Amino acid sequence: MRAWTGPEIPTIDPAARDEMPTLRLHDTRSGSLVDSAPEGTARLYVCGITPYDATHLGHAATYLTFDLLQRQWLARGLDVVYTQNVTDVDDPLLERAEATGEDWQALAERETELFRTDMTALRMRAPQHYVGAVESIDLVTDLVARLGESVYRVDDDLYFDVHADAAFGSVSNLDEEAMRAVFGERGGDPDRAGKRDPLDCLVWQAPRPGEPSWESPLGPGRPGWHIECAAIALQHLGTDFDVQGGGSDLAFPHHEMSASEARVATGEEFARAFVHAGMVGLDGEKMSKSKGNLVLVSALREAGTDPMAVRLALLAHHYRSDWEWFDTDLTQAKDRLRRWRTAVERPTGAPAGALVADLAAALSDDLDAPRALEAVDAWTALDGTDAEASQEVRAAVDALLGVAL
Repeated sequence: MRAWTGPEIPTIDPAARDEMPTLRLHDTRSGSLVDSAPEGTARLYVCGITPYDATHLGHAATYLTFDLLQRQWLARGLDVVYTQNVTDVDDPLLERAEATGEDWQALAERETELFRTDMTALRMRAPQHYVGAVESIDLVTDLVARLGESVYRVDDDLYFDVHADAAFGSVSNLDEEAMRAVFGERGGDPDRAGKRDPLDCLVWQAPRPGEPSWESPLGPGRPGWHIECAAIALQHLGTDFDVQGGGSDLAFPHHEMSASEARVATGEEFARAFVHAGMVGLDGEKMSKSKGNLVLVSALREAGTDPMAVRLALLAHHYRSDWEWFDTDLTQAKDRLRRWRTAVERPTGAPAGALVADLAAALSDDLDAPRALEAVDAWTALDGTDAEASQEVRAAVDALLGVAL
């Protein structure tokens, strides 16, 4: 699967880098802030799209979260290995293709390309490994084989016994009653007869009439969702990687199931921290493809909206918060972008050192982007005689916030 071309990210002055506080992130598993201080190389996995519709602002907010995280690591002089999947065969995609009469592969490629275009416009750093489910079938079947007796057959489908993992439930911290309440809403099948436990998850789905399948040592079929991400992450990042990321609706079942599968197969921890972005709402409900209450990044771009204004509108909300999109979000972001660009066009300005320190402090504190925006706002209101200030501020705002001025 081809990745997009990410932006060139400016570097931070080594002197400023040495003064940066320890980066702390909220880990869903522990329920607390944890240090993120990899040595040399940071490894990140973020769950990608199922490409049956265009990128909406909820998607953009999630990927922006982990773009900010990477920029923090890069500012500290680390290498970053970023892996993202795309679930280019799955029930929602096949259902949309059948409903519209479009070939499912053509639909997946078209929407994946639109996603890549949207991410480029928003100045998101591209993953080194951008991997589709279809191209990962051998990885999936190999991982299923490593699960041994924790995999069992229901008719011609294969399921994973989640209780083969003694740590099952530790990612989301939900009890079994709460898990069962949401499992069916988020792609699970708790009521299927023949399962050992209602929470057991599908790892290999046998062919259904009219649906694609692939030959494999497991028999013909296609991958389950959770095993797909576990297999791709283990292949490209190994075990005990730094951060598993995604939206908060993925904590259970998706991240819980993937982590359990990986732990049982390897005997090692899957990820050191599980970081989740909040949900973006519209008209009183979570923005989602299934509900159709979407504000599309591509539609905003086609209407002539500067993508940097869209990025600023998203940055104005802390990544862990649930919030609702209003047109005023964009209006305020456009005004902020205009003020920032006017300020950096001045021939002189206030020295940039204090601003760089304030940005680093805010973003080191669980990626507090709203506080970082306020720091830039404050700088734009200052007068000064430093002829290098504008150039330094441009570089810092781009490096740490990803906003091109």
